[in-house]
Parts: sequence; structure tokens; C-alpha cells
Amino acid sequence: MHPSTHLKPEWVNIIRAAVPAAEKAGMLQPAQLQLIHEQGWFKFLVPQAYGGLQLSLPDMVRLEESLAWANGSLGWVVTLCAGAGWFGGFLSPDVAPLIFADPALCLAGSGAATGTATITDGGYLVNGRWKYASGVHHATHLTANCVIKQGDETVLNDDGSPWILPFIFDRKDVTLISAWKFMGMMGTGSDAYEVRDLFVENNRCFKIDPDNAVIAGPLYQYPFIQLAEATLAANISGMAVHFTDLCATIFDERSENKHLTKDRREIIKQLHEKLTNKLNTVRLEFYSSVDASWQGALMGKASQLHQIGQSSRKLARTARECVDELYPYCGLQAANPDTELNQVWRDLHTASQHSLLVFEDWN
Repeated sequence: MHPSTHLKPEWVNIIRAAVPAAEKAGMLQPAQLQLIHEQGWFKFLVPQAYGGLQLSLPDMVRLEESLAWANGSLGWVVTLCAGAGWFGGFLSPDVAPLIFADPALCLAGSGAATGTATITDGGYLVNGRWKYASGVHHATHLTANCVIKQGDETVLNDDGSPWILPFIFDRKDVTLISAWKFMGMMGTGSDAYEVRDLFVENNRCFKIDPDNAVIAGPLYQYPFIQLAEATLAANISGMAVHFTDLCATIFDERSENKHLTKDRREIIKQLHEKLTNKLNTVRLEFYSSVDASWQGALMGKASQLHQIGQSSRKLARTARECVDELYPYCGLQAANPDTELNQVWRDLHTASQHSLLVFEDWN
């Protein structure tokens, strides 16, 4: 059950040793990136046909939880950039092999449709600015959603909504904008980016839909929303496990505090045990839903999808609740931004603001 079982100890040491520098620089560090590329972690979902790992959903989600346990920023960057690699299942075979051949491959991007793509001869003229692109400083390519325009008019779907399509750009065609100024996930470098009057060929536009998948296999038939929910929830879970691990050490140290009575030390011990068990119980429920959903995908059935959303939000909420209930017992070091405990707390409370895991009632 513990996320550490999926990572070699030396990998964890490399990841965590670079965390202070990553926090200060606002991006992952060379040693961390070298490890990511050596292990192919940015290629979790890239098709095997293009040199990717094309992992099953259960394997990928467990690894992402483990990486977030090692460090929230690194786990988040890997998750978001590997998630963009999933688009390889839908990209035109004319351009995909060229994109994924890059040995330093890293796809970053945004799901917000804050750009426009005006239809022109042979492609589109794209303009826009997008926020919160985790891993953008390491990206070889960027993806972005755009509202499709025909001249000055917005192209509409049959239901009257704007027609929105994703595009993929080369890093050289994109301008980065410093914009990530939040209390946590500081190592993600989740800055903004923009393009101005960029001509994009038709083969750089794609549709995320099972009917438009160009790579066979259940991974590219699996619904995007549920894939995103599960991977983000796993990250928050990994951070929460990291926090409870740190609490165990801190509570052992605080047991020597002469101002704590024996009864109070026992209260802290029992609370930690209760909340750790609570978190692990919900983690088990979550992975049961993920595994069942994937089994359905292997049989060509879109099953257990509602349970994925429910269990993902329940896991995210439980992670926050367990961490916040333990927090007051950790002393002032929990509020010191220079401590690992505070860094994990800040990361979890920043990552868990993602709207996919907040608004829908999971009860």
C-alpha cells in the first residue's frame, strides 16, 4: 500500500535532495530531470509505436502517487506532462513520430480554451495566452485549446456551443510569461505562455475522442475526464501520505517534550494511527475503482466511470481532512516555510484547489 514500494530508494534521494533548489528556482532541477528522462516518466502515456511506455491506467496511477509522495512538484509535473503525452494517441501520424522522437520529450500545456484559431489556407492562425502550464520550462512542445473562428465568426457545434479543438506547438514558437506566484507547488514552474499570429498546419490540430484515436488499445479509448480525475487524486494522496510519514517522526520527537503529559502523547499517537488508517482505507477504495474501471476498458466497456469521479473526489477530500487534523499537533515547524513538513502542506493545499476535485458532491 505504501507509495515507496514503487520507487528505488536512490531515486527518492535524488528527487528530494533537489527540492530546496527547485523551490527557489521555480522549476525542477537537472538531477531530477535526468532521472525522469532515464526512467521515461514523461512517456507514461505516449504510444509504444512512438517509443513511449503506454502504461495501463492502474500502473500509471500508482506510479504517479509514488512520485507525488517523493515530492509534490515533481509528481505533478510528471503527471501533467505525461498526461499531455496521451494526446499521441490522437495526433496525426504525419507529425507524431517527429514530435515524440525528441530524447528530451516533454509536453506541457493548458486545458483552458483561452486562445483562438482562425481557419486559413492549409491550417489555422492562432492567437492566445494560457495559464498554469506545469513543467513549461522543460517543455519541447506545448498543447493548447482554441476556439475555432471562421473570419470574425465563432464556429459553432450542433448544440450552439463554440467549437474548441486542441493544438500542439513547438517550444520555439511560444513565449513564456512569469505568472506562477502561489504558496505551494513552487517547483512546478507552472507559468503562462502565449502565441501571436502563429500559423499552425492542419496536422498540428487533433480531436480527443475515442472515434478519432489513431493508436489502437484501451488506453486511447478511456475517457479523458476520468483519466484526469484519477491521476490528480493520486497526486494529492501521495502528498498526504508524505505528510503523515513526516508526522510520525515529529510525534516521536515530541514525545520527549516534558510539557506533554502521558495522556496527551497517547492522544497524538492514537490520532495519527486513526487518520493514517482512514486515509489508507479510502486509498484502497480508490484503487479498487481504478482497477475495476480499467478491467471494463480492457473488455471494451466504459464501466465504473461514475465511481472514478466519486472515489477521486473522496480521496482528495479525505487527504485534506487528515492532513489538516494532524497539522495542529506538529508544533511551529508546521508553519515554518523552511521545513519539509510545511512544504508538503503547502503543496497539498495548492494542488487540491484543482476544480476537477472540488465542486461535485461525492457523497
